[in-house]
Amino acid sequence: MNTTPFDLTIIGSGPGGYRAAVLATLRGQKVAIIERATWGGTCLNRGCVPKKDWHETAKWIEQSRHFRQRGVVGGPLGGDMDQAWLHQRKVVDTVRKNYIDYLKRLGVQMFNGHGRFSDAQHIRISSAAGTREFSTRHSIIATGSAPLLPDPIAPVPGRILTSDMLFDDGVPVGQRVLLIGGGVIGTEFAYIFSMLGKDVNWVVHSPALAHTFYSPQAKDTLREAMEALDIRPHADFQLTRMEAVGGGVRAFSSDGGMLEADWALLATGRKPFTDDLGLENTAITRDENGFVQVNGYLETAEAGIYAIGDVIGPLMNANQALADATLAVNNIVSASPKGRAPLWVPELVYSAVELARIGMNDDQAEDEGFEPAVGFAAFETSPRALGQDDSRGFVRLLADMDSGALLGGEVVGREAGELVHLLSLSTDREQFLRQIAQARFNHPARAEELLNATETLAARWGLQAQIFGED
Repeated sequence: MNTTPFDLTIIGSGPGGYRAAVLATLRGQKVAIIERATWGGTCLNRGCVPKKDWHETAKWIEQSRHFRQRGVVGGPLGGDMDQAWLHQRKVVDTVRKNYIDYLKRLGVQMFNGHGRFSDAQHIRISSAAGTREFSTRHSIIATGSAPLLPDPIAPVPGRILTSDMLFDDGVPVGQRVLLIGGGVIGTEFAYIFSMLGKDVNWVVHSPALAHTFYSPQAKDTLREAMEALDIRPHADFQLTRMEAVGGGVRAFSSDGGMLEADWALLATGRKPFTDDLGLENTAITRDENGFVQVNGYLETAEAGIYAIGDVIGPLMNANQALADATLAVNNIVSASPKGRAPLWVPELVYSAVELARIGMNDDQAEDEGFEPAVGFAAFETSPRALGQDDSRGFVRLLADMDSGALLGGEVVGREAGELVHLLSLSTDREQFLRQIAQARFNHPARAEELLNATETLAARWGLQAQIFGED
């Protein structure tokens, strides 16, 4: 056993675990991080990083439809999904190398193996090289999530895939793809696969993005963009079973329907990875869905052990994990703990248009007792958007009618994933819209629509005093 304890040990090396290791080391802590599989976790190896690489390729292909009218000869372009897979793998390998190099340069102790709690302050690592145990003053559980498959569906390599299998094993042979699921992952892949040249049959049980917080206007904008590309989900398909037959796959629905394809991708959600961590040797508790239970400061029922990201839910994405990591490290090393505010972490969908949101939506604001005022500015009149041949989308802001405080916001359209950061920067939401109204912007720029939405909101709802400082 290591007699010199670590200040902090992290189980899991995804975005949350990595961020926690880096930040804690920079703040003077002696840190260990444990990874039993591939360094970087799901986001880097089989999630947000490779998927955004594919999305960029898909956008290039879509935008090539405008090449000729812009004076660019050679479009429209087509897609090659096998080559696209190779490109994302190169990006992933490069990022992972940089990631590991930086941890080593910082002096973070990296362990390959399966980490389990022996008790609250001791962790045992099992690997092919044997078993070792060491002590730790604090720990963070950052073990992420795994694909959630509906019973009795089981994956079949090359035929019935999860997104993890697609990025790990490569693209199966076959043109016809059956894509199942209308959540964020399914909505993103429906666009990406179609642009990369696959014949996609997209089936959903509920309308696409039905269980997200995006506004009806955002969902309608995405739906219209998808339909313009002839991408339409087939609704009310309740999957009951699947089978791999011959060179393809069949899927059966509860009403007796049957669909065939060369291969299928199941985008049916994810579940927290919290099994076999030795939690029974601690006071840590989980809910009925397997999520680790934490308080508002991300500490579990076992003092000194924190949990972050997908393992605590309910919002499961890399952005939440990164924000949680920052919060957990602060609460470990600082005498001034901070509480979690998951709504104020950006949420994104990268599909035919980008959807980005932060804060409350209309219903949530009203449930909290606010009377929301709305500011709206469309990209259809933006000189920058028009010059990019992509004027779909808008900026939509919510403010409190009494104080003018920012309650939430949405950006829909090209570069939404970057623009939403302007809504996440200010910690003083009472003054945020006044700051936007007084800011100076590049022209022409998409960011100007945040200013236009703010000014429209002030004028329409009588908030000139709160936003412009007028008496």
